[in-house]
Amino acid sequence: MRITDIQRCEARPGRLVEWTLSPATVAAATALPEDSRPPAYIQESHIRTAKCVREGGLFVPTWLGTTFDLPGPVDLDVLQEALRAWTVRHETLRSGFRWAGDELRRFTLDAADVTLHREEAGDFPDAEELVRHLQDRFDTVADALRWPNLIYTAVVRADGVSVYMAFDHSNVDAYSLQRIPAEVQELYTAGLTGAEPDRGESVASYVDFCQIERADADGIDARHAVVDRWRAFIRRCDGTLPSFPLDLGVEPGGPLPRQRMLSEPLAEAAEAAAFEAYCRPYGGSQVGLLAATALIVRELGGQSVYRTVVPFHTRVRSRWSDSVGWYVGGAPIEVAVGRTTALRDAMRTVRDELRANRPLTRMPLARVLSLLGADFRPTSPDLYSIVSYCDTRSMPGAERWAEQRAHGLIRVSYGDQVCVWVNRLPEGLWLASRYPDTEVAAKNLRLYVERLRDHIAFVARGSLTAVS
Repeated sequence: MRITDIQRCEARPGRLVEWTLSPATVAAATALPEDSRPPAYIQESHIRTAKCVREGGLFVPTWLGTTFDLPGPVDLDVLQEALRAWTVRHETLRSGFRWAGDELRRFTLDAADVTLHREEAGDFPDAEELVRHLQDRFDTVADALRWPNLIYTAVVRADGVSVYMAFDHSNVDAYSLQRIPAEVQELYTAGLTGAEPDRGESVASYVDFCQIERADADGIDARHAVVDRWRAFIRRCDGTLPSFPLDLGVEPGGPLPRQRMLSEPLAEAAEAAAFEAYCRPYGGSQVGLLAATALIVRELGGQSVYRTVVPFHTRVRSRWSDSVGWYVGGAPIEVAVGRTTALRDAMRTVRDELRANRPLTRMPLARVLSLLGADFRPTSPDLYSIVSYCDTRSMPGAERWAEQRAHGLIRVSYGDQVCVWVNRLPEGLWLASRYPDTEVAAKNLRLYVERLRDHIAFVARGSLTAVS
């Protein structure tokens, strides 16, 4: 689905209805004993970073969300039950954390204790006013430092509803969001017709994954080969994790800047297919995008080596495929382009780097940093800049996203890094980026995207000409 912020998701006026976990559910959670399953390292790092930034005097919302349409007229009782059933299906959504001194301790509700509270928020005849209200509500409720930290809403109109759902990042990743429209629509349709949904109630739990991953991570020490490789990479990055290698106009050591959002098409379907075909011998579009990025930052910034951390999902077993959670790790790569001008040569380097370093994603970076003993005191919600790629066309319901007006939502607030997401959709490539709100960053991000579009178009023209 298209990634954007809530201001650009084509919101339409209507009557707003909200659902949160009910007071009875919150009361039941308060009385729960500790769940022995620990937080994932990425969850703990996220929550500690939010706490550190908040204590520094800055509120930085970091929620993720999704929006999609359901045809109407809508039955709100059936929709509520669909949302409740979907929430119960994914254990992480009924699990949270409490502070015990300086430690995070988990608690987890039984499925039977989860109910939703519905509230009429009123009519919003103006789309901009609606968007402001939704963002304010999501900022308040889907907050890393509170629980519950999810909220569901529906904008009701005569012809249907637009569903908006927001979650603290600790419970979801982009892959999780992409599955939501099809799953909720399936549950809603089943509720209307009295049919049983195709998917069973039993879905593998991210909470279980956290326990397994953390046990593996706690089994290594500072002498482990993975730690050594990260240590060497960070040393070559001048003792820190890599930022975007173009000037962003950010004052070193200054206050965390506000951010802006860039969200637009990158290539149409035929160009995206031609680019993929060209890159396939080297590993596909992801390799091509990273190689093009390395060439672009050399052209614009003069760097002979492009260093970055490439995000990959950690759903290494099929049992986690349907599970909602934050299944993401990072692989460090270094792409030397000092004497390289050809995309093919850069792709060979990227391919080799990814092959060698992708196994490092299975070890949580937060654990590695703790073993390095370096002072990586979190001052920003993003530890490093990324260029991410995902082919989403095989996701359940992807062929209906345009019809559903489905979007993945990212909260744009504060940060000193650049995050770029490129998604392959049925209609082509879509790019979204969150970056510091400075004139320098805006200029250089625009140049980067234009050069990236040029690389894709150049390859596509050659490939399409050869075919014809």
